[in-house]
Amino acid sequence: LTVRRSARKATHILALSEHARADIVATYGIAPDRVTAIPLAAADRFRPIADERELQRVRHTYGIAGDYILTVGSIQPRKNLGRLITAYARLCKHRETADYPRLVIVGRQAWLFGETLRAIRESGFSNSIILTGYVPDEDLPALYSGARCFVYPSFFEGFGLPPLEAMKCGVPVIAGNRTSLVEGVGDAGILVDPLDPDEIESALSRVLNDQDLRKELSVKGLNRSHLFKWRDTAKRTLEVYQRAVDNRRAAHV
Repeated sequence: LTVRRSARKATHILALSEHARADIVATYGIAPDRVTAIPLAAADRFRPIADERELQRVRHTYGIAGDYILTVGSIQPRKNLGRLITAYARLCKHRETADYPRLVIVGRQAWLFGETLRAIRESGFSNSIILTGYVPDEDLPALYSGARCFVYPSFFEGFGLPPLEAMKCGVPVIAGNRTSLVEGVGDAGILVDPLDPDEIESALSRVLNDQDLRKELSVKGLNRSHLFKWRDTAKRTLEVYQRAVDNRRAAHV
């Protein structure tokens, strides 16, 4: 009720994506011209890390041995980690050898995190799944850069920064094909139905087994990530503020 009231009283509303913009318009009955979508960007610290000492440092810090699949985000139902764990377990079972990558889950435990912990216990591969907990910002670029691929099967995001951060580090990205993630990832990653573990597994298998595909996605991701700049976000935000002030002044003349 308070959000609805605030939205209707606001001079203008900023949304993080076109999906969020449409959602706000539909949910709160706001005129479309009163809502502007301005995307976010990944911070400058996110870039491909080639320094082997730094890559080994973060591996040692978080107990990661060998290749790994990475996901980043708070542990809660919306992030859909249960289906990712199911897909990962199927992937490991289908590999001809026991040489499967670890699954590294970065993020703090949020609401209803017990569902994810239960999925790990029941997967049969709990020894290959690493929960790092909270990771400081300075460690994230190397964690992204060292991963074979990044997977983000969330089924609802207002924007979704982690896939953009991963792309900016040159990591192949697999993401859910729902809500705002399509706008961020575009054709630079593999988009999957987040509610279908088989589709997630298939995408993981393709990326892990195809070096040429990984290189292609890495280049596409890097190129697309450069389309999102904080300076542009700030400039467009300032323009909206100025327009809102001008409209307010005009209304009182």
